[in-house]
Amino acid sequence: MSLNIHYKEDFKDRHIAPDLADTDAMLSTLGLGSVDELIDQTVPAKIRLKKPLNLPAAKSEKDYLSSLKQAASLNKVFKSYIGQGYYDTITPGVILRNVMENPGWYTQYTPYQAEVAQGRLQALLNFQTMVIDLTGMEIANASLLDEGTAAAEAMFMQFSLRKNQDARKFFVSELIFPQTMDILKTRANPFGIELVTGDHRTFTPTADYFGAIVQYPAGNGEVFDYTAFATQAHDAQVKLTVIADLLSLTLLTPPGEWGADIVVGTTQRFGVSIGFGGPHAAFFATKEEYKRSIPGRIIGVTIDSANNYALRMALQTREQHIRRDKATSNICTAQALLAIMAGFYAVYHGPKGLKLIAERTHGLAVALSDSLTQIGYSQLNKVYFDTIQVELGDLKDSIHKECIDNEINLYYKGTVAYISLDETTSLEDIKLLNKIFSKVKGIAADSVELASEEHIETVIPAALQRQSAYLTHPVFNSHHSEHEMLRYIKSLEAKDLSLCHSMIALGSCTMKLNATTEMIPVTWAEFSKIHPFAPADQVAGYYSVFNELDRWLSEITGFAAMSLQPNSGAQGEYAGLMVIRAYHQDRGDFQRNIALIPSSAHGTNPASAAMAGMKIVIVKCDAQGNIDVEDLKAKAEQHKDNLSCFMVTYPSTHGVFEESIVEICEVIHANGGQVYMDGANMNAQVGLTSPANIGADVCHLNLHKTFCIPHGGGGPGMGPIGVAAHLVKYLPGHAVVDINKGKSIPAVSSAPWGSASILIISHAYIAMMGGEGLKEATRYAILNANYIKARLEQHYPVLYSGSNGRCGHEMILDCREFKNYGIEVVDIAKRLMDYGFHAPTVSFPVAGTLMVEPTESEPKHELDRFCDALIAIRSEISAIEQGQLDRIDNPLKNAPHTAAVVTGDEWSHGYSRQVAAFPLPYVAAHKFWPSVGRVNDSFGDRSLVCACPPIESYMEEDAAI
Repeated sequence: MSLNIHYKEDFKDRHIAPDLADTDAMLSTLGLGSVDELIDQTVPAKIRLKKPLNLPAAKSEKDYLSSLKQAASLNKVFKSYIGQGYYDTITPGVILRNVMENPGWYTQYTPYQAEVAQGRLQALLNFQTMVIDLTGMEIANASLLDEGTAAAEAMFMQFSLRKNQDARKFFVSELIFPQTMDILKTRANPFGIELVTGDHRTFTPTADYFGAIVQYPAGNGEVFDYTAFATQAHDAQVKLTVIADLLSLTLLTPPGEWGADIVVGTTQRFGVSIGFGGPHAAFFATKEEYKRSIPGRIIGVTIDSANNYALRMALQTREQHIRRDKATSNICTAQALLAIMAGFYAVYHGPKGLKLIAERTHGLAVALSDSLTQIGYSQLNKVYFDTIQVELGDLKDSIHKECIDNEINLYYKGTVAYISLDETTSLEDIKLLNKIFSKVKGIAADSVELASEEHIETVIPAALQRQSAYLTHPVFNSHHSEHEMLRYIKSLEAKDLSLCHSMIALGSCTMKLNATTEMIPVTWAEFSKIHPFAPADQVAGYYSVFNELDRWLSEITGFAAMSLQPNSGAQGEYAGLMVIRAYHQDRGDFQRNIALIPSSAHGTNPASAAMAGMKIVIVKCDAQGNIDVEDLKAKAEQHKDNLSCFMVTYPSTHGVFEESIVEICEVIHANGGQVYMDGANMNAQVGLTSPANIGADVCHLNLHKTFCIPHGGGGPGMGPIGVAAHLVKYLPGHAVVDINKGKSIPAVSSAPWGSASILIISHAYIAMMGGEGLKEATRYAILNANYIKARLEQHYPVLYSGSNGRCGHEMILDCREFKNYGIEVVDIAKRLMDYGFHAPTVSFPVAGTLMVEPTESEPKHELDRFCDALIAIRSEISAIEQGQLDRIDNPLKNAPHTAAVVTGDEWSHGYSRQVAAFPLPYVAAHKFWPSVGRVNDSFGDRSLVCACPPIESYMEEDAAI
């Protein structure tokens, strides 16, 4: 036997699940001889790429990690005192290992199917409770993208709620962080909102203002008493938003107690690494009267079918998928995983622990201020929490050099140094800073007396010191030992179905493998501990990753350049449309504000267009689900003088490669518009075609779909945009870090490269797959989808398909006829839980349907398990149709069946417990028990509770209604 000494593992064979035997069997079912034959029947020839992707050869997992370690070593992990909204923190090991690094938490989908998401929903409810308690507000959402965009959402909510429709001015404190100001500019521009910047101490609100925003503590570290300002604002009918530091609110009077209408901020310093800017969960808290206008998701308390405590996403009628261009925001993916971590951080430390962390941070800031004053420096802040301002004068350059020599970064503004302390700061760090500042002055460091712990007094005046209790719920006072915390985390994880259990065949959402090797580098200190405003010469490793990812994604899309800044898919949509808007206006075409959008589009498309100040005109689809080209031509011609863009998803949201796509793009261009391609279905394009090859000008990429960043239970995501050459100079810039092109729009995210640390995941995926591997992934996504279609179309009508009867990477199963037997599509979704599966996408893009997408990461036997489940459910529907099962009392209407119900003493149903819980043989060996029965949505919306309450009082209240 000869031995192969040149063998090297191929990552694509780990990522793409079907082997040769699976492939042959699936092709046989389809009546085909090769995957090439299937692709020829599915993807129109005229849009196919003529040559392979020009990407580096695929690396093995070992080689990739080795090469990335070399790049990581180019990053210099200095001690950061930069602050400005980003602080070093300690992620408790029990949270790092069991949440952030645990696929049982990071591979979950957004909790639309509440019955198999109770653990995550409870963790997010904890987050909301934490935010409500610390801010002193009445209601909070389950996270937003980052602090800057949360502030922009607050401004827009105030604008939408204004009673005086002529009021278009918004006061912005001159002491908010510059990156937040940048995002406010971006969001204000399309609506003609006038930002008025100034000093809140000398500004008087008037009736032509609809809102105001201040920072607490301010961007320079000073803590102001805003009580009088809040009163003035309210007297003038002006709403007040406060950007607050959550940790400081354990010591400072919360904004809700002195007049804030909205409080926003970031929870980054609650155990979530800096990560060169993200991802981090922002928070948004407000008054209950604004609950239907609050952006993002709200987790609410309700009951299940057995009247037990249950949770779900509340008030979903606010969602952009329903409200479309009338939505209050375009938020789709937020930051659930990071919100969960921050909530667990508060659970682990409790109110006493958080206060001790805050007191230590504040105490060290006081000690540093006192010692620097002794040395002879002027410290400018009178009242502060963690940040002091030190006037350096002509010593600035010397201080800067000494700090760099000691691997320390401060934040400089003119001749003033801002020094922000955090949870990781120690007394030894303070001594080193004293040594540096003393040396520059020529003073012996040991001559400076540091105050002892007993003699450090707060500089926060009594009027601003918090008196109210917070985090009093038992969940924040019960899990402080690691053993108890571990058990609590695991108890919640066990209630959630994730990719660890079974495939999640969500159409449009692409729940594919998130390989462990792709995830490992995210927590390396060289990537996780870097401040986004660190000097460029300290982040060469990050730059090398960004530059490669830019080149690779540009090659994949066919575009000239990318912006990696947008930190969600919807944010990418918005950024792309703002780039198109800037292009038209730069050419003098200010009137071009019409966005043509097909009726089949994602709900975020019209919402994003509305946010970009565009007017939406809907283009019809024909009976086959394709864009009606004649209607498109008519509307493009009708609006040719004002046409800004056409938004299109390709393959379509109906799962079809529309053959008219090139003609569609030509029509738009002929009428002066730009083509915006929604990249939600890019995983059916990679290596076979590309947005630029088709004719698009802009495309956002959902890296949390096509390029393997995990969904994280509802975030994080990333939505970078690629653009054609004529649009490159308009890509988003940044106020702090110079990434500006010739005519960049202002920033759309707080950090220059958005959620930078998770870009590494997509970098790893592309590097290990290589061009050929990426193409194979696309081909197998299409093969797996068509195999499912072939197995199911005898049982469920497939709503749309291409001219050869093939679907793309997803398909729509029409369930509307089952209404004749009393069965709704939601009943099928809930019954799938009894078979161990998360439902496909329900009632989108067509009401009463299921949109199914298997991805290339699923082997044939898993596809068969899923198909067997749906076929069995169809048999149950037939039994109802034939009168063998009751129309009301049947397994679908009663689904899901919990262990408590199935094992209870009473069983009064007209079907067996076996049918309820173990409907197919495989289920017994792999049973996932939903932890609650079907949730009651209307109960929760009638009595909205979005914090951690005892449910009994609300059940009693409902009974009395």
